[in-house]
Amino acid sequence: MNDYVFPVIFGVVAGTLTRIYMLRTDYRQYPTYLHGKIIHIALGFIASGLGAIAIPALMEENFTAITFLTVAASQFRDVRNMERTTLTELDAYELVPRGATYIEGIAVAFESRNYLVIFTSLIATLTFIVFNFYIALVVSLACMFVSHMLMAGGKLKDIVDIEFIKPHFDGPGLYVDNIYIMNIGLPARQEEIMKYGMGFILAPKTFDANSTLANLGQRQAILHDISTSLGIFKDSGTPALTPLAKRDLDDGRVGIFVLPQKKDVEMAISILGQVPTLENAIRMPSESKANKEARK
Repeated sequence: MNDYVFPVIFGVVAGTLTRIYMLRTDYRQYPTYLHGKIIHIALGFIASGLGAIAIPALMEENFTAITFLTVAASQFRDVRNMERTTLTELDAYELVPRGATYIEGIAVAFESRNYLVIFTSLIATLTFIVFNFYIALVVSLACMFVSHMLMAGGKLKDIVDIEFIKPHFDGPGLYVDNIYIMNIGLPARQEEIMKYGMGFILAPKTFDANSTLANLGQRQAILHDISTSLGIFKDSGTPALTPLAKRDLDDGRVGIFVLPQKKDVEMAISILGQVPTLENAIRMPSESKANKEARK
């Protein structure tokens, strides 16, 4: 096994660097800096070690050692549970919660990134053993790039057209365009809403996008992201100032009502476009067998 020391070290380094490359703290402030990052880097190091050792174990015909990969899969499922539990607890203290769908998407992403690390370290070790260091270095960089590409999902701008619409009142009813948002009877609250409120219309580009946008979890993610990025004119105990997303039942458009502390229309449209399309919210009814047969 001494012949495999350098390939294993190379695979561990490649996998760990891949995890560091995929790890970032953005506007959502998760994972937290610094301790949250340390946890995920440590898990990435463990995952890269598992992937790097797999190839030498196979080449030495030590098939029993491969069974630890099944143990690793079980452990990384616990990573998903850990993230889900943590974010669910924290969500109770958010003025605009992420929602269960968004939390599940984040938890799945953290689990899957450990598997990408295992894949990178395994391929890096294999190419080092079969070829040489330089080819392994090129392959490792390619794996890092692919892992980063797989980390990024779809964006809201890919499935909807976004338009700014100033909110207005019809009596006590608050509307964004012709979409009813909620009932506000207090004149003082109406003045605050007209002063701080912003409205947007999200028009789905396709029938599939219509179904995705109808998902309550996707809409909650939109409200959370824009409120986190632009701030929010709201405190606990002020339900009238709660951001809302309501759907037009006729055409599937969604009216977004928010009260940001920073009223910048162009920035808000850009932020809305960058909201991730949640995997658990994606619906593709046009791909169903029944729909295809009906179209024929």
